[in-house]
Amino acid sequence: MARSTDSWDESDVRIRPNKKGSRPRTKDRPAYDEAVTGRIITVDRGRYTAVVDEDTPTERIVTAARARELRRNPVVAGDLVSLVGDVSGGPDTLARLVRIQDRRTLLRRSADDTDPVERAVVANADQLVIVVAAANPEPRTGFIDRALVAAYDAGISPLLCITKADIKDPAELLANYEHLDLDVIISRTAADDASGIDARSDDGLSARLQGDAVQQLHHHLEGKVSVLVGHSGVGKSTLVNALTGSDRATGGVNAVTGRGRHTSSSALALKVLDAPSGSWIIDTPGIRSFGLAHVDPDRILQAFPDLAPGTDTCERGCRHDDQAKNCGLDPWVESGQAGAAGPARLASLRRLLSSGTRTENRASAKELGAQ
Repeated sequence: MARSTDSWDESDVRIRPNKKGSRPRTKDRPAYDEAVTGRIITVDRGRYTAVVDEDTPTERIVTAARARELRRNPVVAGDLVSLVGDVSGGPDTLARLVRIQDRRTLLRRSADDTDPVERAVVANADQLVIVVAAANPEPRTGFIDRALVAAYDAGISPLLCITKADIKDPAELLANYEHLDLDVIISRTAADDASGIDARSDDGLSARLQGDAVQQLHHHLEGKVSVLVGHSGVGKSTLVNALTGSDRATGGVNAVTGRGRHTSSSALALKVLDAPSGSWIIDTPGIRSFGLAHVDPDRILQAFPDLAPGTDTCERGCRHDDQAKNCGLDPWVESGQAGAAGPARLASLRRLLSSGTRTENRASAKELGAQ
């Protein structure tokens, strides 16, 4: 006989258990002892391409998707990762990327000097090859200085490569860096040079890179993971094609803006031809900005070793920027101890430091507004 609802009490309420709450929670993660190691060579729309069993008879390319627990961790070209699942590399197979292994180095940048969000560019690089053209497009010392700061901050050795030196003598540009311990390679288009190496030029026509320059660069790349950065149109992809035997698209320079067209849409790691194991070039998309919002001002100064000794006479707390009073950098440069390029170098340093100050001021204002 049914009971009247008037006689119900709390003991008649049936509580349905929470499905998620009934499952014991743990912070322990699977060990993935069966995982294999892969080197990420490119990233494209949520798919990660890795080379597995590198330089062995079973070397293969594996495509993977990132595990859910890693969704907030950026994976970039050069990363060494742990892969599980189908790692055969067969057609239409998909492995699972479950761990990002410890990185030796990490090249970072921000979108600009007011953006506090840092972006990982390349992992585990040994060398940063800064590629600029002597002309067409005109070289920018500000970009070179920023790239040097990013390299020193990441613990990566920088190398300056100047292309199109047959169009304009790069001596004036090089004068800015004569006091730095910086290796420089100069490349020219050598149409009649018997030692030249066939490559596609930036206008898509057949050209020959000067053999000596390519051989010098090849020597610097041997046994290292090198990342190439530079504005579009400087001939970066042309160099990559000559050194790796690939066919990266090349593009010309806009006659109105003097800027190059982007021809590489994503970073790609490629093996260097006729080089020892572990010799990789990571070609990056044309970078037009190299923000340093993530770099501490003191580390920016370390990228200017020709100027740094001048700060020994500075007062405590000196910021060394345009607003600094009695800064030791001014007499240091005026006395000629930073060389003929000292004034230009000091101006570049102070532009970078002033950018950092603006970032700090913006962050402070945001914090005050939130209070």
